Amino acid sequence: MSDSKQQFHKKLEHCLCPPGDGVFTVNTAKERKDALRQKLYGQTEGIDTLWKASLNGLADSEKKAAILGISSDCGGGILRGANWGPLFLRSTLIEQQPHTSAFDLGDVRVIPHLLHDKYLNESTISNCQKALYADPESEYYVSPLSITEDVCDGFYENYPDKGIFGIGGDHSISYPLTKSYLKAKRARGIKTAIIHFDAHTDLLVERLGIDLCFGSWCTHILEFLPAPSHLVQFGIRSSGKPKSHWESTFGVKQHWAHEIRERGAQAIVDEVIAQLKADGVEELYVSFDIDALDEAFASATGTPEAGGMTPEEAMLILSALHEEFKITGADMMEIAPFTDSSLAGQSSSETTLREGAKLSAFLIDAINNS
Repeated sequence: MSDSKQQFHKKLEHCLCPPGDGVFTVNTAKERKDALRQKLYGQTEGIDTLWKASLNGLADSEKKAAILGISSDCGGGILRGANWGPLFLRSTLIEQQPHTSAFDLGDVRVIPHLLHDKYLNESTISNCQKALYADPESEYYVSPLSITEDVCDGFYENYPDKGIFGIGGDHSISYPLTKSYLKAKRARGIKTAIIHFDAHTDLLVERLGIDLCFGSWCTHILEFLPAPSHLVQFGIRSSGKPKSHWESTFGVKQHWAHEIRERGAQAIVDEVIAQLKADGVEELYVSFDIDALDEAFASATGTPEAGGMTPEEAMLILSALHEEFKITGADMMEIAPFTDSSLAGQSSSETTLREGAKLSAFLIDAINNS
């Protein structure tokens, strides 16, 4: 193993933790974590050692897709709970989509009060380095967004032919995931686009003074795209401003939920394919906020919205795009299993996870086959 890869694997061992352990708890959800450990490793004890040993298989893995969980909802702001997404979605994938597999890097080690290191003073960073790494002068970042970008940068540097499937967490997490992806592809001269499914535009400049959050991450990745129009949004329907405002202000392309419903998903995606081909786009990153789906299918999320897409519409669009372009990175965001705005109880979580797992399985398979 090269020196660069050895340093990267050392970083993984420090900055990540075993799959499903991203939410720091002692006894809470122990039975759920143990259930996932049993499925992944066949046992519930000594998992840290097994997980670290598994990282040595990354280089030789036949799977191009690598799962990274980021159990943070600090960048949210309506209803919290998406920090449990990585644990629950992994379990659902194993149970309901057994044909799909990926190399599992584990979870980012999350201090739940933090968002990005740039918001912290030196004293706080030092205290958190002591807590995470037992070293108040550690070289590693301490906030979820900062750690995620650093880990993803190292991943694409050392494994340029593989792709990350990120599991959130609130949608602020897509900022470091897409930023690292876009930087790496640009360095290799690959023309890319971001396909963004969401009920909301996420095109605020800031929210209550914070520039990196679930409502603003798209704005801040535009500079890393070949062109603003290479951010293509599907399913928008909850916005204080009309489509014309967002497209004229930022230069993005939007296809609102009512347009998909009125014109048909096939007609919409045909236009998108023509646009991207005309622009010479080669590869796609798909960021999927589960609230792009109508609340009948995805109510276990922080901001469910009526009038959304059906799972069939979303899958038709993804399938059509995958037929024409390589999907080389993706994420699934905002699944909050304990959040239930529908008052349907457990069935709400089960429905949201089922639909999220179907879409996630498609995206993981697409990365593996890219």
